[in-house]
Formats: sequence, C-alpha cells, structure tokens
Amino acid sequence: MKTICLYFEIHQIIHLKRYRFFDIGTDHYYYDDYENERSITDIAERSYMPALNALQEMIKANGDYFKVAFSLSGVGMEQLEMHAPQVLEKLQELNATGCVEFLAEPYSHGLSSLINEETFAADVKKQAAKIEEYFGQKPQVLRNSSLIYSDDIGGQAAAMGFKGMLTEGAKHVLGWKSPHYVYHCAIAPNLKLLLRDVTLSDDISLRFNNSDWEGYPLFADNYINRIAEFPQEEQVINIFMELSALGIAQPLSSNILEFLKALPACAKAKGITFSTPTELCLKMKSVGELDVPDTLSWVDEERDVSCWLGNPMQREAFNKLYSVADRLRIANDPRINQDWDYLQASNNFRFMTTKPSNVGLDRGIYGSPFDAFTNYMNILGDFINRVNNLYPLEIENDELETLLTTIKNQGDEIEMKDKEIIRLQAKVAKMQAEEDKLKAKLDKAGVAVKKAPAKKAPAKKAPAKKTAKKKEEKAE
Repeated sequence: MKTICLYFEIHQIIHLKRYRFFDIGTDHYYYDDYENERSITDIAERSYMPALNALQEMIKANGDYFKVAFSLSGVGMEQLEMHAPQVLEKLQELNATGCVEFLAEPYSHGLSSLINEETFAADVKKQAAKIEEYFGQKPQVLRNSSLIYSDDIGGQAAAMGFKGMLTEGAKHVLGWKSPHYVYHCAIAPNLKLLLRDVTLSDDISLRFNNSDWEGYPLFADNYINRIAEFPQEEQVINIFMELSALGIAQPLSSNILEFLKALPACAKAKGITFSTPTELCLKMKSVGELDVPDTLSWVDEERDVSCWLGNPMQREAFNKLYSVADRLRIANDPRINQDWDYLQASNNFRFMTTKPSNVGLDRGIYGSPFDAFTNYMNILGDFINRVNNLYPLEIENDELETLLTTIKNQGDEIEMKDKEIIRLQAKVAKMQAEEDKLKAKLDKAGVAVKKAPAKKAPAKKAPAKKTAKKKEEKAE
C-alpha cells in the first residue's frame, strides 16, 4: 500500500542591518529589528496561519488518517516567539491531535555539518530540546538545513541516536534508483533515509501557479492519480517543502489551500495512506544503502552546496566564522551565543552567491554579492573581536577548556555545598520543630501531674492522724 509522507519546513531569515567598517568595536548589535518584525508578521499573516488552519481542518475532517510533519529552526522559533506567537500556539493545537510529528534540525539553520562535528551536534541538540519544551516530543528523525546530506553527515546523525534522516532524491545520486523506497546510510546501516520526490514536491511549491507550465492547472485528483500509477512496489512518496510555499511562493489566490485540502479524500479513494517520517523509519525496511560521498542539498539544479560555498567570498566568510567555533563551544558564553546562532544561518552565505538560479533570490538590503560579503565581514570582524576580548588568542583551546572546566567544577562544587547547607538547615529546622513540639507536650503533661495529688491529699491524711491519736490514749 502506498503512503504519502508530507513534510513542511518553518524557518525565518534573520535580517542584518547596514554595518560599516567604522562601527566595528563601537556597535555590537547587528540586526534590522524593523525588517525582522515586518517580514515574520507578513509571512505569518499571508502563509503560516492560513496554511496551518487548513492542515487543522484536514486533520479534523480525516482523523488520524491524515498525518503531517514539521521541522522548525531554533532561530525561526525565536522570531515567532517575539513577533508571531499565534503560529506556535496553532502548532501546539495541531500537536494535540496526535497526527503531527516534529523533526530535529540545526538550531541556527546553519552549515556546521560541513565543517565541525561538535558544533553540529550541539546545534541539533539545542533545537531538539526546544522542540521537546514546546511540543513534548523528542525528535527521532533529523532534517539538516536545506536537506544537506552526505555519508559522513549520516554517520554523525546515527551517532546522535536518530532513527532516520530526510534528504534530497537527487538524480545524480540515485541514478536508476527510485526515491519511492526507504534506503539506509552507507556507513551507518541503522539510519534510514527518506528521499524527497523532487518533481511532485516542486509541482506544488514552485510550479502550481505558473500558467506557462504544461501541468497547469494542477488538480488534486490528477496529482493523486499520478502517485497511484507508480509501480506497486514503490510505496513511499515523500513530499517535502517550505511551509511558506503555501501563500508566499504560491499565493492564496491560486487556490493552493483548496488543492491541499482535497488531497486526503482523493488519496483515500485510491487506497493511499499518510505517514510520518518516524512511522516510515520504524515500519518500512530499507531496500539498500545509498552511497553519497559528496554533499547534496535541495537547492538549485546542481543539488549541492555551491549556492553557499561556491565562490571565494563565501568560503572566506565561512572559514573565518568557524575559526572560533571550538572556542565558542568550549566557552558557552550566553552573551554571545545568540549572535553565534544568527551569524551561522545559511542565508548569510546565500546572499553572497554569484550563481544564476531558476528560483528568484531576494538579497534584501544588498545590491550585490560583494555588498553582502562586505557587510557580513564587518559584523563578523566585530563579533570575533568580542570573542577574542573575552578569551584572548594567547590562551590555546586546550588550556581554555581546562581553565573553564576547572571553573565549572568549582562552581558545581560550590552549588553542591550550597544545596547541602540548605538541606542541613532544613533538617535542623525540622528537628527543632519536633523538639519544641515534644517539649510542649511534656510541659502539658507535667502540669496535670502536680494538680492531681493536691486535691486528693487532705482526704487521705486526716483519718490517719485521728487513728494515731486514739491509739496513744489507749496506751496510757
């Protein structure tokens, strides 16, 4: 039986402000607050809320037959917290239905998986913790930024304990193979791989409203019929896209949501079900390994990482940023961790690309790739100066780690002693209370004993004296 795995990504670009060379050392705030608020509010109104409401209607209408998955970057969640909390509230409502799965991804939506394993692991762990905090789900499946994947990255994901990973069903990797099966990582067989169907996904996210496209207009029944016509043994259909495709890339006026809401009924009529990524990883067996020695992604025709690291400017900025990665991870200073997350975001390098692309690229405030590079490097210069001022370069990483570990251990020891003092104080207070209670009880009992003999003594002693006197008289 065929099953559809429907997944949406939610990520928000953090817009940097104009930052001049002369601002280095004097201005440590790097963000365009107005543009960040304007853009997330606009996307929430035009895309996220209408799309999530539609998905909620689909769940109510179809019960647990319809299922969907999301992944949210940590920086995107921070923007939603500040400017569009209603989106997170709606996601919590969807989560309560039991028909929604939340996946893990790098908190920063960055490219650390390409250069630093420890930073990548910390980035994913941080986002997974935030997902668990909001939705009570511990992610079992990993989705790397822009579906970036290679054998080595798959090995890292398996080492982190994930059951599966999402990536691109790229033709240059699959060759004659179909993306409609579950595969496994070449160097970590326990890690299942779910491959995006490029054509079916892009028909919705990129071409749906294109009147020049040969498949226009696209109707739900025709779309499901295409899936039903795949060979019987091809059972897994992975449709992955950004949630902003519903309302931004494809405007609501195109009836994209009506198309989406019609999918479950059409699929049910053809005996096609819906599944979450974890369900597929647990229930479906792998048909074989997928060998991916070179990194792939879901971006551009090449499906590689050249849109972020394809020219010397991008590579220089990337290498300079991650030159301080180990020191930042060791130091774990809360004052600069947020800047570190925002500066890692992949869009910062995407703005510097010189590649032509079939998908329009909005460079925001930048007029050219060099303009984006210059502004980013100015900010990065100030950021690295701050790191070096906190932890001078004269201190080697090993020495810094030892020093900070010693400080942490001392802090932990002090904390333990403080807790022990509090525990002993509570014990002493309890013992004092019990002593006071016992003393009060004894005092009360002592008062009762003294009063009882005082009332009975005269009645007993009087006859005794009288009898003694009579005995003396008889004796005389």
